[in-house]
Amino acid sequence: MKKIVAVFPGQGSQAIGMGKSFIDRYDYAKEALEEANDALGYDLSKILFEDGDRLGLTQYTQPAILFVSVTAYKLFENELPIKPLYALGHSLGELGAVCVAGGLSFTDALLVASYRGELMQKASEGAGMMVTLGLGDQSAEALCEAARKEGKKVWTANYNCDGQITLAGLRADLEAMVDRAKAAGAKRAVLLDMSVASHCPLLASAQEPLKEILREKLRDDRFVAPVVSNATAQPYQTKGEAIELLTDQLVKPVLYKRSVSAIEGETDLFVEFGHGAVLKGLNRKITAKETIGVANADDLESAIEILSEGE
Repeated sequence: MKKIVAVFPGQGSQAIGMGKSFIDRYDYAKEALEEANDALGYDLSKILFEDGDRLGLTQYTQPAILFVSVTAYKLFENELPIKPLYALGHSLGELGAVCVAGGLSFTDALLVASYRGELMQKASEGAGMMVTLGLGDQSAEALCEAARKEGKKVWTANYNCDGQITLAGLRADLEAMVDRAKAAGAKRAVLLDMSVASHCPLLASAQEPLKEILREKLRDDRFVAPVVSNATAQPYQTKGEAIELLTDQLVKPVLYKRSVSAIEGETDLFVEFGHGAVLKGLNRKITAKETIGVANADDLESAIEILSEGE
């Protein structure tokens, strides 16, 4: 039986219509949507399929992405007796990873994602993010450090793959970084359409409230699979570790590239659960190991067929 790593995308992977094929084709997904609506107190289907404005708001984006990702995984799990060797998420996706590893119930994961989104939005007034292409890690870090010495609030936020680093900070300060990044060797430096500054000290005020809800919602049992932390690129498997690491994740950069590299030698392939193919694209630049995506019902059937052949 193949050894897989289950991976879950974060904010930025969303699009109107995501998850619809699962709901149209599978009773389990319909029931999961009803369960999500009851837990969240609003009609998630309207946000997923109709209301692009609300889907773009962080407090709705995060539970919507988590719903699609975890539902995709549960449908997969219902068909194949394969447990992941590790679960790994990118930013918000780490909550999905903790959920499928047994650390959070489905509804509690949705509630934590929703609350996390609200906290991040409140802490991010005037903030944003910028992606740079072609800069090395040390160059990006030196660029941000030099800017902070001038009083600017900018930090490296996501180490996605070689040559792709996301910065976070005050939007006005990031705008001033575009030309500097290009002068430092970046092929591109583009502000993202995001109103939050993820994974940087601007989110410090959100840490304690998030820690409190994690204490309340996380299960005491040992997780059925280890989750690889964004903050450390190391696996963890207990409630106590999850509370600290998911809280740290708010203000520390996502070490996605290092996380994949740390576990690639132990796995046969990666399976991305959720809309789009963001992590599949990153993985191609990080590892020679294959990544297959489960973004819709056809992908799900294809993945089940591929992995059934390996039994």
